[in-house]
Amino acid sequence: MAEQQESIEPRSALLPGRRSLMVRLTANEGMRPALLDLLNTYADGLAEEPGTEVFVVSMDPEDANIVWLYEIFADEQAEEAHRASQGFGHLMSAMPELLNGQPAVLRTVPLRMTQQENMFSEDWDF
Repeated sequence: MAEQQESIEPRSALLPGRRSLMVRLTANEGMRPALLDLLNTYADGLAEEPGTEVFVVSMDPEDANIVWLYEIFADEQAEEAHRASQGFGHLMSAMPELLNGQPAVLRTVPLRMTQQENMFSEDWDF
């Protein structure tokens, strides 16, 4: 008989005062792996930016040259600290040679976030 999985409630949070960005990065032909390496190295250093609460890197499933970012900042000061950080400075100096044009940036105001409780408890090797 199949073992029944324990029901885990998703965690939700209202996000008052936060700011967010959706960013589309278009890599030069064949350079998306290098861009992803650069972004993953940047993400590994986000402890330097405690106000950067969420940083998601996604690959476009239909275009092998596009990478999407989704970022949430605690507030305006956190977004400013993000832009002033050493890691962001390195990212911005290294990224232009990998990109085909300027990043497309969409500013948003996040209202609510919900995620499954066990999302970060899974045995992932990073």
